Amino acid sequence: MLNRLGTLFAESRDLTMDRLQNESLIIEVAYISSLCDESKVSDFILVPFTKQEHPFDELVARNPSFKQVDDPAKWAETLLHGFALVLLNGTVYKLDVARIIRNENPQTMVETVIMGPQIALSEDLIDSINIIRSRYPSEELAIEERTIGTISKSRIVLIYDKHRVDATVLSHVRAKLERVSDPIYTATGELVRSLGDRYRLFPSMMMSERPDRVCSGIEDGKVILMMQGSMFAIILPSTFFDFLHAVDDDYDSFWMTRAMITLRYFAVVLTVTLPALYVAIMSYNPELFRVQLSFSIAGSRSAVPYPSFVEVFIMLFMIESLIEASVRLPKYIGSTATTVGGLILGQAAQQAGLVSSIMIIVTSVVAISNFVIPVNNMSTAIRFLKYPLIIPAIFFGISGVTFGVFCYLVYLADLRSFGKPYFRLFGRSRSQSADIGQVARE
Repeated sequence: MLNRLGTLFAESRDLTMDRLQNESLIIEVAYISSLCDESKVSDFILVPFTKQEHPFDELVARNPSFKQVDDPAKWAETLLHGFALVLLNGTVYKLDVARIIRNENPQTMVETVIMGPQIALSEDLIDSINIIRSRYPSEELAIEERTIGTISKSRIVLIYDKHRVDATVLSHVRAKLERVSDPIYTATGELVRSLGDRYRLFPSMMMSERPDRVCSGIEDGKVILMMQGSMFAIILPSTFFDFLHAVDDDYDSFWMTRAMITLRYFAVVLTVTLPALYVAIMSYNPELFRVQLSFSIAGSRSAVPYPSFVEVFIMLFMIESLIEASVRLPKYIGSTATTVGGLILGQAAQQAGLVSSIMIIVTSVVAISNFVIPVNNMSTAIRFLKYPLIIPAIFFGISGVTFGVFCYLVYLADLRSFGKPYFRLFGRSRSQSADIGQVARE
């Protein structure tokens, strides 16, 4: 039994196998430690067998919790559901020793949940593996354990499906992990920087606290990295579409999902280009508006004493400060302080003639559009992208904005995430992902 299970779970470091012997019997015991309560294994199997107060085979025969497993093909499935297997006198028995996590884990805080699982991954690595294995009970799930950091010696695990993963991506991940050399790692964000996202404008690795997103990534052939002490998993490779795709989209209807994804792409375009377009049109191309709108905008700016780009920088600085304050303040006062601050500052700035009323509208649209992006690290990256576009807009108007957007598109098209094209605007079916992984292995 142990030889067969060792072959099936060759790359699973959480499989525990023992061969025990007392004066009269020899038994073999196997279980997955991340799914099982090892105290139950000790109380019901190891201690009774070792003490020999009663013949162990008679205890098994009398205990209805021990049930025979006649089909060897069901051994892997049985282990993956939290059972321990015991080989006794040529017969294999199963015992339910599952460790069930109910209220120990925190609720999802960063990625909001509407219809998906409310539980988040844990800072304890074993608990996180338990959650993932419970939702992805496949014997093809491989778990590799490593340590990183010359001082911290932080434990990390690689999790992937052996039959679906792209072998090229997996080898790329292993090679990069061998080269990381920082002395201390305390969170997955530090690991992401060491793996290649330190100087990129766009994130190429996704961090998630949601087990449904992680399991979906494993099914798509992705590699998952998790670290002891951090509740965020790293999903790689990740594409641009992945960052614009919310997990709750998987629970909505097809047309509603496509409408929401289209809305997010439109919001990205707005939040990146709207401040630069405002400067370009006000300074160089006011003829793009109808005459009535041009007069209305000119009237609202009549009291503003400086050029439009100064007005834009003032308002963007204010909104960025409010966003940062809402993140750093205690949650009980953060929303109140930023809401009151935004209302008072915006109204006072407009009445004092520092900014125009149309600029307040533009700033509000930019901020709201940025909040539509479902993944936080992509949202932060998009917040930065609007500032470089303002510089060419100041000197070249619409032509400068167009050139800046073109540069962004070229940069995105050139990006790779662990060897895979990054700028993918539409999703890929899971069956295609599995086929590609199979071709790569062959």
